Amino acid sequence: MFSFIKKYTETMQDIQFYPIFSLLVFVAFFIGVLWYVQVMDKNEVNKIKNLPLD
Repeated sequence: MFSFIKKYTETMQDIQFYPIFSLLVFVAFFIGVLWYVQVMDKNEVNKIKNLPLD
């Protein structure tokens, strides 16, 4: 299985674009989640925090 993937990726053109793109998507998602947590209402945080205990 790995040999098939390795042979396939060796023939691809401009393959160096995909790791950079995936890293940018990950960083953008992570920053988005951090921003969402920072601007979230504190009452909503307390409500979500107590959900497993209810």
